Amino acid sequence: MVLENKLGLTTSSDLAREEEKISKKKALELFEQDLLRDKPPGLFSALAFIHTHLFEDIYPFAGEIRTVNLAKGNFRFAPTMYLRAALEHIDTMPQTTFDAIIDKYVEMNVAHPFREGNGRAGRLWLDHLLKHQLGQVVDWSKIDKEDYLLAMERSPIRSIEIKYLIQHALTTAVDNRQIYIKGLDASYHYEGYFTYKTEEL
Repeated sequence: MVLENKLGLTTSSDLAREEEKISKKKALELFEQDLLRDKPPGLFSALAFIHTHLFEDIYPFAGEIRTVNLAKGNFRFAPTMYLRAALEHIDTMPQTTFDAIIDKYVEMNVAHPFREGNGRAGRLWLDHLLKHQLGQVVDWSKIDKEDYLLAMERSPIRSIEIKYLIQHALTTAVDNRQIYIKGLDASYHYEGYFTYKTEEL
């Protein structure tokens, strides 16, 4: 199934290729124009801004809370009927320590607020939060892609793995363009690693 898109593309391979190219270009705009400087770190509003900017030229639902239930494998993300309440709760979660920040990141992943593109937007949101609170960001080149995806899949039950991976990849090079863009690599995307199951409401 190919998601409705503004590009008029009808094959998943074409959409994935154009989506990665466009979203990386838009992510660089966020970085080079410092568009997140006045966005509150750790809040859903910042994540929605990031998602809108990355995908507004691709998807009509960019930045909008999803209206379908999503699952990957046997794991179901937050049901739509509870999604707004979940996001309000995440906004209030503490974010002053590394452990608290990653707990918040895990909860946002469980919420999975958008129909597509949660992984990319979420990693930029995490870096914005880490940069603001700890003066660090993640050097994604130091994290094995499969280890990351498996750790994220298990994180709602056991977050120690994802905390270990991220903590050992932190860097103070917060203004490094190459480090910033690495988190957008397609091979980190849940979207390309698992098959979504959807339930239209």
